[in-house]
Amino acid sequence: MPKLVALDIPGGELFVSALQKTWDEGNAAFPVDQRLPFEERRKLIERMGASKVIAPDSEHDLKGYPVEDGDALVVATSGTDGSPKGVVLTHDAIAASARMTSDSLLIDSSSDRWLCCIPVSHIGGLSVVTRALLTGTEIEVHSKFSASSCEKSGRSGSTLVSLVVTAMRRIDVSLFRKVLVGGSSIPVDLPHNVVATYGMTETASGVVYDGIPLDGVEIKITDGQIFIKSPSLLRCYRNNVSPFTDGGWFPSGDGGEIDKDGKLKVFGRINHVIVSGGEMIWPASVERALSGLSWVKEAAVVGNPDEEWGEIVTAFVVPAGKETVITLEQTREALGEVLPRFALPRALHIVDALPKTTSGKVAKKQLLLGDEFDNSVSRD
Repeated sequence: MPKLVALDIPGGELFVSALQKTWDEGNAAFPVDQRLPFEERRKLIERMGASKVIAPDSEHDLKGYPVEDGDALVVATSGTDGSPKGVVLTHDAIAASARMTSDSLLIDSSSDRWLCCIPVSHIGGLSVVTRALLTGTEIEVHSKFSASSCEKSGRSGSTLVSLVVTAMRRIDVSLFRKVLVGGSSIPVDLPHNVVATYGMTETASGVVYDGIPLDGVEIKITDGQIFIKSPSLLRCYRNNVSPFTDGGWFPSGDGGEIDKDGKLKVFGRINHVIVSGGEMIWPASVERALSGLSWVKEAAVVGNPDEEWGEIVTAFVVPAGKETVITLEQTREALGEVLPRFALPRALHIVDALPKTTSGKVAKKQLLLGDEFDNSVSRD
């Protein structure tokens, strides 16, 4: 039976060669997040059931359990809402993802070159590596993101890169032919060569580009939730649980709608929706509005319990400058021009940084009211 091989290796040439070797031997690969402490990596490898671990200078066997023929990858989800799940992706699924992306971006394997400078342990970075391998496109892989190194690669021949919004804002995107940007709270005013992508680990990368599903992808909205059909979907989770509904649809867990132009609008995680005074408020819409304010560098919005309102819109803001003074009244007044009154924040926390998962997403479960915030809260 084929094994699951944990690749406990930083992004780089060694990772790429170890991945290819694992596939050549008929096994599936589990990329391990190098930013986790050693003990957490060990626990994660054990939880995913790996039978072998490959590190930069060693290899050893474990008591794991097998994968099925045709399985290519097990990828850990970001764990935003709890413990990460192991997503099982087949060779057919990642080949479909590589094909759809390459066709959409009109990639020429003889002249284009991918740059991977985000973690290969998560699908955003890993899919850059897999599509390059499967399409025969040249690739450069960095162990971590550095704005200067990223721009250097763009100047020296890399034409394609995948980034999160924070990283995109730190570089000159004009150095690349195409820049894929995923994640939450993507700005609406993107440069012409930047593509806003929507997808997740379970879809083996982005399946919707600039609101339009890629060829072969179907999207429907049922009871406000986005459902997806795609040849790139997972086979199952590592515990053999299948997430599919009747007809083979994958429930994304995200809320959204198809607008009048036929484009998908993503509101955010359904379990993050805030119900305040009977009104439904999507945090992503408030976050986008906050990010448009000149004095805000980064923002996250959650709903916290309130006796009067049920929940209140609570904003966590990283100021644009160390000396920047931000008040709740100032923020509500500015946001009142673009948001309905019921969606305006009723509490504001000024913080130095937002808690993040290892994939760069805001860890909203950590944004809970507590004593450490007592001095930074303003309420309406």
